[in-house]
Amino acid sequence: MKKIYTKNGDRCQTTLVGGVPVAKDHVRLEAYGTIDELIAHLALLHDKSEWVDIKEWILHIEDKLMICAAHIASDGTTEIQLPALVEDDVTWLEKNIDKMEHELVPLNHFILPGGHIMASHAHVCRTVCRRAERCVVAVYHQQPFDELILKYMNRLSDFLFVLSRYILKRKGIKDIPWKPERG
Repeated sequence: MKKIYTKNGDRCQTTLVGGVPVAKDHVRLEAYGTIDELIAHLALLHDKSEWVDIKEWILHIEDKLMICAAHIASDGTTEIQLPALVEDDVTWLEKNIDKMEHELVPLNHFILPGGHIMASHAHVCRTVCRRAERCVVAVYHQQPFDELILKYMNRLSDFLFVLSRYILKRKGIKDIPWKPERG
């Protein structure tokens, strides 16, 4: 890598993968920056986890999110061969959702985040994932790219919701049902 600083940001500019300069508030930067934020939250969840399988899942997901971010950061003109998502990446999320749900009581009501710090942080990851997905959709509407990235982001938020419940189950803690007060 070159030096960490280029000084281009001092003029509110940066460069996409491929060399196209853009403003720092460009929709692509918002999208891959939010994915980066999600990766950092997942790293914190990973570091809080006491379970090897969940740690491995999170590392696997972080790798796939780096691929998503690289594609969002690319202007499409680069000759650099970027790694790609494949349908099996989405299937992997679905299989693990099914595996976790097999051990959970089916929901028949809305739940509130909370119950344990790890479950709560999984919910933070889920909400950041949803924001990242909205940002990625905004990029897609400007310049379409591989729709598998959209599919992956959507399924990942589902995975993170189920993971929060799965963590509670492993901790022996029940979901917190949402019981709205009637006025």
